[in-house]
Amino acid sequence: MGQQQLLLIVLGVIIVGIAVVVGINVFTASSMDANRNAVISDLTNLASMAQQYYRKPTALAGGNQTFTGWTIPSSLVTTANGTYSANVAAQKVTLTGTGTDIGNDGKEPVQVTMIVGPNAIDSTAVVN
Repeated sequence: MGQQQLLLIVLGVIIVGIAVVVGINVFTASSMDANRNAVISDLTNLASMAQQYYRKPTALAGGNQTFTGWTIPSSLVTTANGTYSANVAAQKVTLTGTGTDIGNDGKEPVQVTMIVGPNAIDSTAVVN
């Protein structure tokens, strides 16, 4: 009876160990996806701000049908979700967001690029 109980204890420890490893892997994947979605959400918010600037007349501190002069507000350059930058041209803005979590490759952080036009978000690319 002693050997049978010892075998059941060892088997139980192995099963619990496997469950812990699987749980950690699921949490890591979920955390990465959550950070990627948060970066996309922040970039969408910045895209909306850029389009508002584009549509406003110069008298109301806008771009008067151009993105030239728009910048990311200083309070939104770095957030809990990541760091953001903008490459501004007259008729498009390229936003880049670098997340705080490590991406799919296990080395580089999550990175998302969004191209914003006057009337729509033209493209969104998840780099990692």
